[in-house]
Amino acid sequence: MFAEIGAKAPNAKISNWIQGLPTNIDKLIGNIVVIEVFQVNCPGCFLYGIPQAISIYNKFKDREVKVFGIATAFEDYDKNNLENLKLLLSEGRVVGETFKALKQYGKLVEGDKLYYKIPFPVAMDKITKMPDNISEDMIKDFVEIYFSDYKHLSEKERADLFSKAKAYLKNKKYSAETFELYKLRGTPSSIIIDRDGILRYNLFGSEGYLEGAINELLVNR
Repeated sequence: MFAEIGAKAPNAKISNWIQGLPTNIDKLIGNIVVIEVFQVNCPGCFLYGIPQAISIYNKFKDREVKVFGIATAFEDYDKNNLENLKLLLSEGRVVGETFKALKQYGKLVEGDKLYYKIPFPVAMDKITKMPDNISEDMIKDFVEIYFSDYKHLSEKERADLFSKAKAYLKNKKYSAETFELYKLRGTPSSIIIDRDGILRYNLFGSEGYLEGAINELLVNR
């Protein structure tokens, strides 16, 4: 079962809480919940997504809005890992493409440190090894999640799509459980849940609508 807009939001799948007290969606009923999903090796996350989430945290922390972060990994598993997340949160150090981009834009201090601190709780997504055998059901689920209009394709186009999906899943090493549970398209992404625990938005990228969505939910009690 996957998270659906307008339905009860399932708890995030967490492997480790690295910063702040452990929490989850079911413990925050009565508050608007913003989950900022990022990867350690994701320049856009650190240039746009996380700063936006920090702004939301600071602006709304006294107004029944709770923010926490989840570091996920759907690629570059050698960099998007628990070790580098701990390094980020304990020492402010960044790696890989994030380091290169922030250095290029003059956003690092003391050589390789992030120019800001993340103030809200942060956890690591639950990352599990993919099975050796990819079932037809897994392929179908993947296609229905990420290519929901596939039934409108021709028979040949559908066959090609399923073939490519099978090849992708066979080469995929790990599954990021929260990322996939919420059918996210990439990072940075913001998950927004209302006071009743209902999923209202999955926002991909720095769309700039995050604050407006929160204000809308604050008004509509």
